[in-house]
Amino acid sequence: MNQSPPAPDPRTELGLLTAPGPLLLEPDRVLLPEGPVDGWAVVVRDGRFESVAPAAAVRRAHPGLRAVRLPGRLLMPGFVDAHHHLTQSFGAALAFGEPSEIFRRVWVPLEGSLDEESAYTAAKLAALEALRGGFTTVTDAGTRADVDVEVVAAAARDAGIRCVLGLVCNDADDDAAGGDGRPDVVERAEKHLARYDGDPLVRASLAVSIPEAATEGTLRATARLAAEAGAVVQIHVNEHLAGVERSLVRHGLRPLEHLHAVGALGPQLLAAHATLLTPRELTLLADTGTAVSYNPVASAWKGNAVAPATAMAERGIRFGLGTDGTRGDGFRLAEAAEFAQRLAYGLADGDSSCGAGWTWLEHATRGGADAVGLGPLTGTVAPGTAADFLLVDIDTPELALSWDLPWELVRRGNRDQIAAVFVGGHLRLWHGRPTDWDGAALVRRAVELARATVARAEVGRAHPTSTAARARHLERERSTAR
Repeated sequence: MNQSPPAPDPRTELGLLTAPGPLLLEPDRVLLPEGPVDGWAVVVRDGRFESVAPAAAVRRAHPGLRAVRLPGRLLMPGFVDAHHHLTQSFGAALAFGEPSEIFRRVWVPLEGSLDEESAYTAAKLAALEALRGGFTTVTDAGTRADVDVEVVAAAARDAGIRCVLGLVCNDADDDAAGGDGRPDVVERAEKHLARYDGDPLVRASLAVSIPEAATEGTLRATARLAAEAGAVVQIHVNEHLAGVERSLVRHGLRPLEHLHAVGALGPQLLAAHATLLTPRELTLLADTGTAVSYNPVASAWKGNAVAPATAMAERGIRFGLGTDGTRGDGFRLAEAAEFAQRLAYGLADGDSSCGAGWTWLEHATRGGADAVGLGPLTGTVAPGTAADFLLVDIDTPELALSWDLPWELVRRGNRDQIAAVFVGGHLRLWHGRPTDWDGAALVRRAVELARATVARAEVGRAHPTSTAARARHLERERSTAR
């Protein structure tokens, strides 16, 4: 069992931040949608921002609240991870150096070997890493583990992170599925969307692994159900060249074009990756209001193309930033988002800005919340929104000499500078450690379970581990020398 840490001393900064009742916080700077401001304060009450204004005005409006001064701190929105696979955390390094479409050789067998405890532990481990990286929301694209999806919901809830939780609705292998989709799949989708009504942290979503994994009827049905419920359908789209070619052979259309033809595009669709897009497909995204999860680290690690995110921003296409389970660090994700655009497009075009720092912070926070269907709830520091925010140390060598804070956060920020993570007004993490449960105990248990899980999973790798590859290289050198 995870043990809770000792209660904080109410006289310390930690004690003040965990005191019951509303909080009046006065950091040095607040990151608003318009940019950073000095001398502002916020009031957090009942899990939401009640007031966001100049500090003097906030103090006058709330004379009964004791101000908590936070010198050297920036208060900014928490990051939103627009694409994750929480139950894949046991196998992260198994994908390193591997060619694309690793889901077939790595993730399907790995998640298939999870039982209830290991699925819960893997998901909570991923949630802890996300919190440590400044994410206050994660968007899970659905687990392949043979467990009730509530296991994943419980892990996110117990970790204290907000979660958009996908239910996989694949049914393409069943010839009995009709024009409106297989009835039991559609029924499960309806129940899942209703299951988390009123849950303070978990929001239901539907998911299809790739367009070819679901019948046309189910693609239409999930789009309709999600639109009616104000939810999203998550689908990996135009990620790999092999997938694009299979769709062309089968339908005569690229995956995104096929989704448009069956009526599945629209504001309810969250297209993951979208790395291989034609000009026409960019127009389809813009015209239908479809959202994209731009996953730059996944593109680099798996050898995919890089989604044209600067072009998406210019054309008003909705998108957020996703980790795809690669690395749970919001600042490094924002940096990768800009850096990938610079390498893939900016250098060739002579674009020295590539969207500038504010673009990537915007899409890592408010834009991501909009893309995953949480736009009115989170992603910004504003009255009425959920108090999902970070306290970041800015009196550091990297950030103290600030000339352009948005650029500096993108280029020089990292998770070591995150002092506190709040979700729903509750302090969830303090200097990298959970405040009300034992993170170290979870990590120890995850190590034990991961070894057993991977041992029984029939994972197929195209390359040896880097250590084994190095040993082979040395052996070849010795053989040549002889």
